[in-house]
Amino acid sequence: MLSKKIEAALNGQVAIEAMSSQAYLAMASWAENQGLSGTAAFLYRHSDEERLHMLKLVKFINERGGRAVISALKQPGTNYSNITDIFKTLFEHETKVTNEINKVVDLCLKEKDYTTHNFMQWYVGEQIEEEALARTLIDKLNLIGNDKGGLYLFDRDLEGMSSAPADQKKGA
Repeated sequence: MLSKKIEAALNGQVAIEAMSSQAYLAMASWAENQGLSGTAAFLYRHSDEERLHMLKLVKFINERGGRAVISALKQPGTNYSNITDIFKTLFEHETKVTNEINKVVDLCLKEKDYTTHNFMQWYVGEQIEEEALARTLIDKLNLIGNDKGGLYLFDRDLEGMSSAPADQKKGA
């Protein structure tokens, strides 16, 4: 059975994962409107994955005797100056999500809720991968600079790229 504190923290994380999904959906729409179909496809997949992260939390809360709450969301940003701005925004968002997950993990330890602590370890590992992926994409965009041919290849490569590394997919 979840304590009220843990339940509230997990419901907060449900909202964060939902906001992540919406933010990446807005980024995908922007990219699609810029003719960056590979980037859009990558971000649409990323949005779907974030929604699955949210659903995983919802199911856990309900299974543990709590009540998952689906809250209203603010509209995500829609204005980006370029593709690098998209991925810098994505990276900044992921670091904030990591901080929030760490707060939930810390609360689990303080409350001696080792079941939820164990469950949250999947999210801890996921965030390591999310941040590393965003950093890698930013590094590639910095290498490309203003080279349109490089941007074309980057966009094309993203189309077939998963939004998470293959080794991480095994546990998902």
